[in-house]
Amino acid sequence: MSTAKKILAKGYLWLLLFFMYAPIVIIAIFSFTEAKVLGSWTGFSLKLYRNLFSGSVGSSLLHAVENTLSIGLISAFLSTLLGSVAAVGIHNLKGRGRQAITFLNNIPLLNPDIITGIALFLLFVAVGITQGYVTVVLAHVSFCTPYVVLSVMPKLRQMTPNTYEAALDLGATPGQALRKVIFPQIRPGVISGFILAFTLSIDDFAVTLFTKGNQGLETLSTYIYADARKGGLTPELRPLMTVVFLVVLALLLIINYRSLKSRK
Repeated sequence: MSTAKKILAKGYLWLLLFFMYAPIVIIAIFSFTEAKVLGSWTGFSLKLYRNLFSGSVGSSLLHAVENTLSIGLISAFLSTLLGSVAAVGIHNLKGRGRQAITFLNNIPLLNPDIITGIALFLLFVAVGITQGYVTVVLAHVSFCTPYVVLSVMPKLRQMTPNTYEAALDLGATPGQALRKVIFPQIRPGVISGFILAFTLSIDDFAVTLFTKGNQGLETLSTYIYADARKGGLTPELRPLMTVVFLVVLALLLIINYRSLKSRK
């Protein structure tokens, strides 16, 4: 590759990164001022952060944050459990059976969120389930589980094929072999799947919007949507978005560090 092409490629990459992260940086900068309107700088201040962490902001925002975290943790735990067991089952399948199940597992990954949300909404209405906290958790589990399966499968492929049979030959029960032999080897993938499922859950909007019902349940994404429709955004959302971004960034760094460490 010529020098000019290298310069153009690097320039395009940096331009792309700039447009991706510039809005986040702007929000972070203006989280350190009291101005109610984003883009208006009235001097450096930590008042918005004090309001956020002291609980002086509206109770609806705090409830939305609590709902987001609790739904994220519960759905991540359940999807990690289901996805890990499903990954072990898929790994033990042979031939076309494994290909068919893997294909079905990949469909929710490619399916648009709005289609998933509408489908789950129609399902809950048809079954007669009252939409609310439980339906949101079930919906998040349904679209997070395939990602956990994808996180665990590479670790299963790296295992020695006869490890499970060797544990059974040495007197372990199937449950003991799974718990004491298989799980320690796939633990990095399980942890990565949990972190990924939690991140996807707190980030989701479309599926939550269609499955939360009309009982007043709000997550952070739906709260921001409703707040924006009123003509403006609560100023404390700026420091909250900054904190959420830093938390997600930390989780991604942990995932990448564990992946790099496992490869070494």
